[in-house]
Amino acid sequence: MLKGIDPLLGPELLAVLRAMGHGDEIAIVDGNYPALTDAKRLVRADGHGVVPVLRAVLSVLPIDEAVPEAIFRAVNAKTPERPDAVHSEIEAVVAELEPTHAVVSVEPAAFYARVKAAHAIIATSEPRFYANVILRKGVVGY
Repeated sequence: MLKGIDPLLGPELLAVLRAMGHGDEIAIVDGNYPALTDAKRLVRADGHGVVPVLRAVLSVLPIDEAVPEAIFRAVNAKTPERPDAVHSEIEAVVAELEPTHAVVSVEPAAFYARVKAAHAIIATSEPRFYANVILRKGVVGY
């Protein structure tokens, strides 16, 4: 255990987050996503949902300020124009922890292609469909 670090951030996940460079992306995906198939690097967050993992990651990961869009979420393929409850929860966490960033909804094909290109995937046990989010890493200045 470390002081001030969310216990959801285990050694493997902290190492992956630290190793990411500016502009690298990390996906946090639901339990139905084919993470093992798509991941360059896979971190398991079994037993946890997307929203708590998102909150933990945002507690340490700087979000890219150099681009207009840096946080993305999946859409429900059946109702792409209407956010599901989990999408509203994702947006609420982002509004709280990264208030200068909007969450951009991305249609399924483009979203899945972006996940496949991500630096890493965090696979959660989230049971809700389309509960997937991508974060683009920024820099920490001094």
